Amino acid sequence: MSGELKIARRPVSDDEIVTRVLTAMANEGLKIVGEGIALRASDIDVAYVHGYGFPRHQGGPMYWAELRGWSAVYETVRDYHACQGALWAPAPKLAEMAGKARVFELG
Repeated sequence: MSGELKIARRPVSDDEIVTRVLTAMANEGLKIVGEGIALRASDIDVAYVHGYGFPRHQGGPMYWAELRGWSAVYETVRDYHACQGALWAPAPKLAEMAGKARVFELG
């Protein structure tokens, strides 16, 4: 099937899979915050940890993005958007977050 669609297969590492999934979750989380559905990015993490069973010791996708750095998340989203299309459109708030040093109090 991939050959018919002219999609070259390649090995995909576990780290790439985790990064892709959590980047998408963080980007969508910022869309939810930007739309006013959630008040803060940390509210997204609470929903994931208590509602979806995200591992509590991992903190949530927004905490992951904060640790990784919003600028790195923004760059990843832009890269995926360029090659994957509209599904990966950056959240309007993502560029703003990328320009800030820290959002959460981490310690």
